[in-house]
Amino acid sequence: MPEPPEETTARGERTRQSAPLLARVGLDRPELRAWAMYDWANSAFMTVIVTAVFPIYYASVASQGLGRTQATYYYATATTISLAVIAVLSPILGAIADFRASKKRFLFIFLTLGVTTTGLLFFVRQGDWLAGLVLFAMANVGVNGSYVFYDALLPHIAGDDEMDRVSSAGYALGYLGGGIMLLLSLIVILKPALIGIAPGTSSTLPARLSFLATALWWALFAIPLFRRVPEPPMTRERDEMVGTVAAIRASITRLAETLRELRGFRYAFLLLVASLIYSDGINTIIRMAAVYGTEIGIPQNAQIAAIVMVQFVGIPFAFLFGMLASRIGAKRAIFIGLAVYAVISILGYFMHTTLHFFLLAFLVGTVQGGTQALGRSLFASMVPRHKSGEFFGFYAVFERFGAIIGPLVFGAVVAATGSSRLAILSIISFFVVGAGLLTLVNVEEGQRAARLADEGVVRV
Repeated sequence: MPEPPEETTARGERTRQSAPLLARVGLDRPELRAWAMYDWANSAFMTVIVTAVFPIYYASVASQGLGRTQATYYYATATTISLAVIAVLSPILGAIADFRASKKRFLFIFLTLGVTTTGLLFFVRQGDWLAGLVLFAMANVGVNGSYVFYDALLPHIAGDDEMDRVSSAGYALGYLGGGIMLLLSLIVILKPALIGIAPGTSSTLPARLSFLATALWWALFAIPLFRRVPEPPMTRERDEMVGTVAAIRASITRLAETLRELRGFRYAFLLLVASLIYSDGINTIIRMAAVYGTEIGIPQNAQIAAIVMVQFVGIPFAFLFGMLASRIGAKRAIFIGLAVYAVISILGYFMHTTLHFFLLAFLVGTVQGGTQALGRSLFASMVPRHKSGEFFGFYAVFERFGAIIGPLVFGAVVAATGSSRLAILSIISFFVVGAGLLTLVNVEEGQRAARLADEGVVRV
């Protein structure tokens, strides 16, 4: 994003003086707060639908009539298909959104898909496993598709010196919003009488109401983004024409150029590869924690409580990581997060009790949001702003693959050794290799290359 004009800078300085705390955490302007609120909005889906309530509902209610192994296989397949759809679509749609200045329009389309299908989960009852999985997969496409265009707005609303704080603030609000929605859902499920559900009423009603509430929460708190965050202006490279046919042709051409140029933006590409590897380790810990905890005898209620705790622990630490990045740089702050994750893997090998599980969950909460937020902001600072949609489309592709390899390695180690403890220990390799590649990333050169690329565009 070009340097803001003098009046904007002056206004920003006045805001910082009147609200220094908001400035330090990256929320000192209305458009920044509105952008971060979308993390608050969609994180309800991640905690209730992806992490805690719907997986249990599917396994215990919707999948009745299927064998346990078959039900798990179908659930994993639906998840993989939905992620693959976004991996294929996101770079193409990102290129079109860049050329047509329609990032918010595409975000709205995916938001609508996600909200609608999440709300329809209310009608999934005992044995409705196929309908449940179809709706779950479509909702997954909706939320992950919206991330592409949401992330692509970041470099247009935040200056180079703000992106780390703003991105971290988004994650912090996401933890808060997702945590509150999950906590409310669990209270309703465990104590349905509190909202007037009489004894003898359908035992699935509280869980199904949580799906409906999640959809409403997501839609309601997405409104500030559409009201306050401006659509980035349409830009074109000097040799591109204007018009509908030209837009399609230019989008395809841009995508092909970006595929060729991605490695030309050497340090942005290297950061993508590094984040693919270390994010795979992070995602493996998140996804396999419940499986590992169950295997060693951690009660299900304790696991759910630990998930809630991670949400609320993550709030202050995500803000702290943003402020830390302002002092030592995002790259060094990510190194700290990866070092903590390596320690988590080692401690996980020795875990035996519920107390150990909670201590490790606390450690995960201290670094999970901050590490991922700074990876997002660092990448945003190293890509051309006029191509942010398609670059974040590729970022989404790498993120999707970053959720596949780790669990495969985990499973392979279990199969080869018969030990989940050794599998947990093997995850260290993802953090070591990812950190090693990250050391090769020259942030200043990467940012300079991105700004040079932006000099060759004009506003339409």
